[in-house]
Amino acid sequence: MCLAVPGKVLKIDNYKGVVEIGNMKREVFMHLIPDIKVGQYVLVHAGCAIETIDEEEAAKTLEIIKELSENEIC
Repeated sequence: MCLAVPGKVLKIDNYKGVVEIGNMKREVFMHLIPDIKVGQYVLVHAGCAIETIDEEEAAKTLEIIKELSENEIC
């Protein structure tokens, strides 16, 4: 199963950028979304931003992921 995680674009430098996901910052490749802007939200999968997403949808998705991790049974 594959999962893309939403994050906010903080910095862009050519085809790499820094994305904030929750309280973590990650460097990701931005080449699949050449017209992306700082402040927008993207879905990140396997180290690549693959799609833009609006802020409301990003917040909903992060909340669902948080709930799932809190209810995980090991």
